[in-house]
Amino acid sequence: MKQACEKTGLTYDTLKFYCNEGLVPNVKRNANNYRVFNDKDIAWIDSLSCLKNCGMSILEMKEYLALCLEGEKSIPKRQEILDVKLKELEHKMQEIKESIDYIHWKQGFYNDVLSGKTKYYSNLVQTKNDDN
Repeated sequence: MKQACEKTGLTYDTLKFYCNEGLVPNVKRNANNYRVFNDKDIAWIDSLSCLKNCGMSILEMKEYLALCLEGEKSIPKRQEILDVKLKELEHKMQEIKESIDYIHWKQGFYNDVLSGKTKYYSNLVQTKNDDN
């Protein structure tokens, strides 16, 4: 487990949780009953990490795993699942870009106010610059 954690970047508790939830199927055990992960297991665990980062819940990851275990015939369904996650991530990315753009604009406004290039105004409080 420790070596698998080092290779995947997961904590021991997370990897153990994934194993106990059945998300890492067919893991072998040695004579001392310790889990032994091969390269395919490590690659799958890396995939689980990516799926988690894509916003999949444990339940969704289990559904995806079950489809993977069905083999090639389930590829279209897996594509549908990934397409939904891709669209969600693209939407989040657009929201993040808009937030970054706002912060850049606001920082520019503050810089302009501090340098005397622009008079300060606020949408929240009345300032001496208000014409009201």
